[in-house]
Amino acid sequence: MRKKLLAISGLLGLALTCTNAFALRCGHLLVEIGDHKSDVVQKCGQPDFADQRLAATGLTLRHPGGALQLNQAEQIVIDEWTYNFGPRRFKQFLIFENGILVDIENLGRGN
Repeated sequence: MRKKLLAISGLLGLALTCTNAFALRCGHLLVEIGDHKSDVVQKCGQPDFADQRLAATGLTLRHPGGALQLNQAEQIVIDEWTYNFGPRRFKQFLIFENGILVDIENLGRGN
């Protein structure tokens, strides 16, 4: 029985280090998917690391006969932030698209 509990707790710990989160707690404040970058900075402070890049997303419609082709593309700004809250918490990796938080990932223990 004890071996089963150890195995289950080990798997749970591994799963927690590799999962995406829907929210991030900064002190007593909560950051959630859909929040704006300025709200995250106000709640959590400046990130420990920040990177920005441009990406394109789009849609192509083609007629089966090949005579009609419509292309629609949009350039988006992707910001990637990392917060390191110390050894008692997981590092957090935040991804923003055009200033809106779209993903939060646990990276493992901080330092």
